[in-house]
Amino acid sequence: MARLVAGAAVMLAWAAAMAVLCSAADPYAFFDWNVAYSKAAPLGVEQQVISINGKFPGPLVNVTTNWNVVVNVLNSLDEPLLITWEGVQQRKNSWQDGVLGTNCPIPVGWNWTYQFQVKDQIGSFFYFPSINLQRASGGFGGFTINNREIIPVPFDTPHGDITLFIGDWFNKNHTDLRTELDQGKTLGVPDGVVINGKGPYRYNDTLVPAGIDYETINVQPGKTYRLRVHNVGMFTCLNFRIQSHNLLLAETEGSYTVQQNYTNLDIFVGQSYSFLVTMDQNASSDYYIVASARFVNGSKWDRVVGVAILHYSNSKGKASGPLPDPPNDFYDKTYSMNQARSIRWNVSASGARPNPQGSFRYGSINVTQVYVLKNKPPVLINGKLRATLNGISYSSPETPLRLADQYDKKGTYKLDFPTRPDAVSPKIATSIINGTYKGFMEIVFQNNDTRVQSYHLDGYSFFVVGMDYGEWTENSRGTYNKWDGVARSTIQVYPGAWTATLVSLDNVGTWNLRSEDLDSWYLGQETYISVVNPEGTNRTEFPVPDNALYCGVLKDLQKPQSPHAQGSDSSSTIPTGSFILVAVMMFWASLPVFL
Repeated sequence: MARLVAGAAVMLAWAAAMAVLCSAADPYAFFDWNVAYSKAAPLGVEQQVISINGKFPGPLVNVTTNWNVVVNVLNSLDEPLLITWEGVQQRKNSWQDGVLGTNCPIPVGWNWTYQFQVKDQIGSFFYFPSINLQRASGGFGGFTINNREIIPVPFDTPHGDITLFIGDWFNKNHTDLRTELDQGKTLGVPDGVVINGKGPYRYNDTLVPAGIDYETINVQPGKTYRLRVHNVGMFTCLNFRIQSHNLLLAETEGSYTVQQNYTNLDIFVGQSYSFLVTMDQNASSDYYIVASARFVNGSKWDRVVGVAILHYSNSKGKASGPLPDPPNDFYDKTYSMNQARSIRWNVSASGARPNPQGSFRYGSINVTQVYVLKNKPPVLINGKLRATLNGISYSSPETPLRLADQYDKKGTYKLDFPTRPDAVSPKIATSIINGTYKGFMEIVFQNNDTRVQSYHLDGYSFFVVGMDYGEWTENSRGTYNKWDGVARSTIQVYPGAWTATLVSLDNVGTWNLRSEDLDSWYLGQETYISVVNPEGTNRTEFPVPDNALYCGVLKDLQKPQSPHAQGSDSSSTIPTGSFILVAVMMFWASLPVFL
């Protein structure tokens, strides 16, 4: 009885809070997810994958600018879980970011509800499990933010919208891969490439065994489709192309780009692109969709190719013959860098707001902080293989950084991340960057490894202003693009080269800056940028959520939660006016039982 009374009191308080939120005009989209293991055989070998509501990849989150997103996640895995939202900026709300610096993991059998607004954003993004190398087993899905109807889009409405996930893939599950890294081993050559969780079409009887399920994209002749392509793999850059079709690049990670045609494009781990593809061929047969490994050599990589099928409704036969050619040299980094430099911001197009993207003149803002982050090959530190930035291999504390700040728990981390690489011995530390609120930071990524890397910043988009080979120097700024460098959240850095970015630190919170390559990230190649408003007002950052999970030195604040039944496959969109009753009903149905 006491439990029911307490639960009812919490429910009524929550309903009252929702009544306040109902004054806003923006709709709510609800999702109920059960994250669990499933069996699949993407490359013909049955293995354990991570599914959401039985789907691999997971369900699409399809919302519109400024909508409120509520995702109730039930962890049915056998280990803790966090979901992060790649490229979704979580304005004023790093509490929902789903990484170890901001959130305690969801324990086994527990559920936790993310709630955030996709404020002032449009574009193509994805979500995935952020800890324990779990993305190597799946758990990823698309996150699309559409323009509001009042905002003009810089192209005609496509006939259809198609999401493609490409990525290198191992037949071992993530726990086995994790063990290999813990033992100081490298992961070697992936077993293949999957497209939407499926293996390659049998374009070659020697390289592709019989019986593999492959992806087919069905289209109508003469129509134009928007293809949103995400590289959700481990560490391999993939060259994406469609046989006999041009890829008209239109958007990347929330920024509309200058529209230009490509016959192929290198897509690095963690990156997302939107292409407009017109079905203008004669459909004498189906066409290959290809994602093949780049910057590799050796016959073992011949199988690291994903092949799906583009099928016209009037197709006259199956695809056959050789795949469309990749760039001439698999290791031609100059071709790739020139291609990357050609991707420009569409300064005249509107983004999430009516004003043109180019009205933010980033090139005229004075830089207030500079960080040069150098990556080197993994090294042994205290007998363990670790990856570093500026000689620091990040160690996640038991207490999330943002919670430690909220409850004034000193000593959890140090704001002493070095601004430049130095000659000190590499070390393991919880060292983060002290970002100045409303400052303008220059971040230069210097890659002194032999492998291409990609880096991601949560909470922001940064402007990609330059890249070149060799060591970055102060004089390199003379080559910067200060007008239409594209704004995005994930950027590649070529071996022996640098990439320079600029970012306006206007989003208060604690934000993860990481290698998007899963092995490097797992081995410690990350840090955080702490952005604090010295005025300490809730107008620039939301308060800690009422349902926050607690761990580490704050574990005594956590109320126990009973194990939950498996979640159902459900989602809904609710206009604001009808929100209260449905919200209360949903809340009561998923209310944790406090012991």
